[in-house]
Amino acid sequence: MIHSTNALLICVVVLCALEETVLSQRGHCAANQCFAFFLEPKDFTGAQKSCKDSGGQLYALGLEHVEEILTVNGSYWVELPSTDTAAEEAAAGLQSCTSISVTTGRKNELQREPCRGTRNGFLCQYKFQEPCSVLQTDGDAQVNYTTPMHFRADESATFPPGTTAVTVKVGGNYPESKHVCFSKGWTQAPWSCEVMSGGCEHSCSATTHTCICPAGKVLHHNNISCTMGPCENNPCTGEGEECENTREGFKCTCSDGFIEEEGVCVNVTICEMCEQMCDKFDGVYQCMCKKGFRVAAHDPTKCDMICNEKECPARCDMNDQESCYCPDGYILDSQAGKSRAPFCTEINECDMWHCDHKCENFFGGYRCLCNEGFRLHQDRNKCVPIEEEVDGSGSTPPPYPTPAGAHPAVPSYVKTGSVLGIGMFMVLCAGLLYFLIRNAVKRCGRFELSSIKHPDIDIFYLQQVTSETYKRLSMDKHFKSDS
Repeated sequence: MIHSTNALLICVVVLCALEETVLSQRGHCAANQCFAFFLEPKDFTGAQKSCKDSGGQLYALGLEHVEEILTVNGSYWVELPSTDTAAEEAAAGLQSCTSISVTTGRKNELQREPCRGTRNGFLCQYKFQEPCSVLQTDGDAQVNYTTPMHFRADESATFPPGTTAVTVKVGGNYPESKHVCFSKGWTQAPWSCEVMSGGCEHSCSATTHTCICPAGKVLHHNNISCTMGPCENNPCTGEGEECENTREGFKCTCSDGFIEEEGVCVNVTICEMCEQMCDKFDGVYQCMCKKGFRVAAHDPTKCDMICNEKECPARCDMNDQESCYCPDGYILDSQAGKSRAPFCTEINECDMWHCDHKCENFFGGYRCLCNEGFRLHQDRNKCVPIEEEVDGSGSTPPPYPTPAGAHPAVPSYVKTGSVLGIGMFMVLCAGLLYFLIRNAVKRCGRFELSSIKHPDIDIFYLQQVTSETYKRLSMDKHFKSDS
């Protein structure tokens, strides 16, 4: 008996290991054989090979079961028992093979077609021993049968060893049970882990012969499926909550970036990015800064140094002393040498003519003000008549800090007033130089050499001459003196 059981188990394993077939549209099993219809275009040789690889052969019986499984119009390969006529045709080299033609409303017909031609599909048949009968279930349960040759046989009366029967209820998300045909009977899952992983959805434990599920899922009461358990419908709906399955049921825990406080999950993600400190304010965690610093306006996780004086020490990188920063409204003094630590100098933004009417400067920023009858535009620089509705708030905009990156690239000690004074001084110097030159020209124009103009004085003019001319003139003077 033991040998027979082992043989049947080996048979089931072999049948379930057949992986070369394709799913058919329909199959039918009766007594000790099954017939299957495969919609896969092939020639006759390819059809024979597909049936053989799945443990069967081309359909070679009568037509009594063909109408039960053939429901699609077309032409399909079959193989009928050899006859003397077929033998004579094969000997004559005609090489024609048998196919069956299916047409709705007409009787199925056998035809002879070239073996190398392609048909719409083929029919296979399988023979087996010790079949199982229909699985007995409750009246409201439906059973789906899948043979080890990978085709459905729901309307069959018998089933080959290795067939799985899955019972489901209408509208159910998970099967009620799962069985396998073995030794003329149905064995309910989980069975031996060596056969189709015990019928488990995820994996099977060879030690306990039970189904196991991955982390985060629990075993369904059918003992084969894995579900989210009580967490499947997500009962934890609070912010930052996630559901965790437990033996007792479930519990709501806080996800990453949240901590539990007074029974609720509070977001602390920002604390991981704070530059200095993090604390709870009005029920929400926020970045805080140490004394002498304030939260940066452009980044709530950074801290800017507070400077309430005209000059303040610069904030430098400990690893790179040349990388120094200043708070808004200040600029790094370029005259700070090695003998003095880098410092920041306050910028008088009012010297840059940002405002239309009036400007109020303060450490780290400025504020534009308007004359009577005007109000500040929402850009916080221009003034518009009060009659014009700007933003409807009627409130005075807050001070306007100067971004550190928007300062002009000039030394801090050079102000617009200084430039204006230097310009006026240069203009005065140019005017003074103009009058001096003009006076000198006038005086030179009235200058006269009165002593040269005396009547008793002969005026001689010098003329450049060559050496030959000089000798000739000397000879002429000598001759005149001799005469």
